Amino acid sequence: MDDNALGEFLRHRRERLRPEDVGLPGGGRRRTPGLRREEVASLAALSPDYYGRLEQGRVRTPSASALASLARAIRLTGDEQDYLFRLAGLQPPEPRSPLAHVDPAMLYLLDALEHTPAQVTDDLLTVVAQNRAAENLLGVWAGLPGYESNVTWRWFTDPASRDSNDPAEHERIGRAYAADLRAGVAQRSTSDRFAQGLVADLLGRSAEFGQLWAQQQVVALTSTPKLIRHPLVGELDLQCDVVLSPATGHRLIIFRPRPGSNAHEQIAFLDVLGNQKFA
Repeated sequence: MDDNALGEFLRHRRERLRPEDVGLPGGGRRRTPGLRREEVASLAALSPDYYGRLEQGRVRTPSASALASLARAIRLTGDEQDYLFRLAGLQPPEPRSPLAHVDPAMLYLLDALEHTPAQVTDDLLTVVAQNRAAENLLGVWAGLPGYESNVTWRWFTDPASRDSNDPAEHERIGRAYAADLRAGVAQRSTSDRFAQGLVADLLGRSAEFGQLWAQQQVVALTSTPKLIRHPLVGELDLQCDVVLSPATGHRLIIFRPRPGSNAHEQIAFLDVLGNQKFA
């Protein structure tokens, strides 16, 4: 292969996509086909300069997290993501790794829910992708280091993560997260370092988690009502739905307005405000 096989592969996949393929506004004429470099960089939460150098072959040791973000941004298949990693001289992620391939059909649904907050998590509730509406409502969770993208870990280790939830629901939510984590860990090998490390870290940091974990409850998350408190629009009455991908085990979590509430208008207002709060 030539010296810039990775960059050429990224460029080719970028040029085959239309904006509407990845949830961006379509329309308008473009001088060159496909997405712009800065659009891909934004979708992958990378700097335009870094992505430009990567495509030009000026980054010789890209990180696994950057490649996984790019694979999702340009909607690579599982085989294509593995190929991308091998071009970079890296071992492809394990199927249940936080960097694992995400079903393109699930990403398509995430894009289609443009005005409804939604995010994709793995089976341990690690957030791997969000739409803009979810970022506006909940903040940016995907792509954070260590366990920081894991909803359960944040719930039990970061008190600020509970600020957006009604205090009356805290006990129920914590119990549900612990039971869901046990269900997810049970699906993995006992040698899965991420899953075992996540549980061990939680047990070392949170007495509350330890008490709930000792109760041995095993219940995967299902659809549930949820009150979200946002500093700009107040309390949103939502239904939190969970859609499972049989192909990968990933979950699409949708925060839809409950009938009769004004959550739809509140979400629309957040969309107008954009991501300024999280800039």
